[in-house]
Amino acid sequence: MIISVRRVAVVGLLGVVLAGCGTEVAPRPGRDRAPSTTVSPAPATTPTEAPVLAPGPGGLTPVFMNGPRTEDRTVALTFDADMTADQGPRAAAGERFDNPGLIAALRQLKVPSTVFMTGRWAEEYPDQARSIGHDPLFEVANHSYSHHAFTPDCYGLPTVESDLMQPDVERAFRAFRTVGIKDAKPYFRFPGGCYDDRALRTLAPVGVTAVQWDVVGGDAFATDAEAVAQEVLDGVRPGSVVVLHCTRSAAPTTERVIREVVPELRERGYRFVKVSDLIARERDRTAATPAKR
Repeated sequence: MIISVRRVAVVGLLGVVLAGCGTEVAPRPGRDRAPSTTVSPAPATTPTEAPVLAPGPGGLTPVFMNGPRTEDRTVALTFDADMTADQGPRAAAGERFDNPGLIAALRQLKVPSTVFMTGRWAEEYPDQARSIGHDPLFEVANHSYSHHAFTPDCYGLPTVESDLMQPDVERAFRAFRTVGIKDAKPYFRFPGGCYDDRALRTLAPVGVTAVQWDVVGGDAFATDAEAVAQEVLDGVRPGSVVVLHCTRSAAPTTERVIREVVPELRERGYRFVKVSDLIARERDRTAATPAKR
């Protein structure tokens, strides 16, 4: 099967969206950041215990969009912690790409969540990244190191060359380990949601499952929390994966959205799970389905 370049139409979601999420910690003098050149020399590996999907046609990296549409109403909230490799000067000038209030709200509301983190973000906020990675309420997954696009013409993002795609993903896993995240999941979210056959084939040796979404929150650059919340509530179905962001500068309404959406979805009978839970259900469902002859 030939997979053409795919994008998710996102209201206000541009390739330059920078999203971060973290917990408030005592800042270091200057800024809470590890040097961007600090990378563990250990080989890049991903945990094997997390559920993954079988390779796609021709051995391509499998792509996961949503879980089974069953009567058991589960939904996974995901948050992209985006920071591009070249945005150090903006961070040094005081721009914050984290959102401690959002993470605090998720903890207060006891919402299991999956954070797709760039390696560059983990280096900028090592204490916060480690805190998220050690909290059983959350799971950390890979959103590339640099947040550069894996296809041409992806929301204006710089493009990663084919021979640098796999090293970029592996570098992010190394950055996670360097800051103390020992259990990053073998899931990968393409920057901008843009991918094609070439990207899926190139990343196949890494052994990740690519995770997309079926519900766009539209919180990027949004100022109307009510409108974003309604967008999520209108889109969620059993097994949905919701994509949101968590940065105080580019997605300032997300905490308010969560505080409105979570109680409402629970009132509707939904239960919040991590992406790994949905992937496990989809894997088991596929394994139980008799192969067509």
